[in-house]
Amino acid sequence: MRPLPRRIPALAASALAAVLITTGCSEIQEVSQGIDKAQQCVQAAGIVTETVSKVSGLLNDPAAMEQALKDGGAKLGDLADKAANTSLKEAADSVSNTLEGFNVPDANSAIDTAQKVATDSVRWVEQLTSACG
Repeated sequence: MRPLPRRIPALAASALAAVLITTGCSEIQEVSQGIDKAQQCVQAAGIVTETVSKVSGLLNDPAAMEQALKDGGAKLGDLADKAANTSLKEAADSVSNTLEGFNVPDANSAIDTAQKVATDSVRWVEQLTSACG
């Protein structure tokens, strides 16, 4: 029986290494995507919480309150654009549109808006976190 050329074991070892690396890389990529999704979910809930906090301190400044709501909506919109998870993207877009849709022309509207935002924020956070689960 003739001995195998030296290249065949080297090629086989290279092919095996490539398979192992490729398999490992796909698993690492899946873990990385899971971490990214979790980070985006935490960020989305944090944006809502931060926006509610800002709004509650702006009862005497309707224009600033409206701007804080629009800024929070824009941050959620940016997060939605980057979200790999379709459910999170849809939930973040929905909350973003709601925040950006508030109109706060005067002090009375500011009080009403602050109450609505405080009440609805729990639902928004639940909506975002359930999209992540």
